[in-house]
Amino acid sequence: PEGNGRCERLIRTIKEEEVWLNSYETYQEARDRLARFVDFYNAERIHSALGYISPRQYAALWQEAA
Repeated sequence: PEGNGRCERLIRTIKEEEVWLNSYETYQEARDRLARFVDFYNAERIHSALGYISPRQYAALWQEAA
């Protein structure tokens, strides 16, 4: 159940911050914009659950500690 909640929250964020704010002319445009958003989400967007750093930064710190 906990993993499902995280997945549902990610989908909600994608809808709120990308899909509902934009209209897409083609299926390919939608795919491209969603791919850019996911890259932004992982590389730049800060997350409170990760101590206000991006997932990419968090992964780098985790690898350094290992």
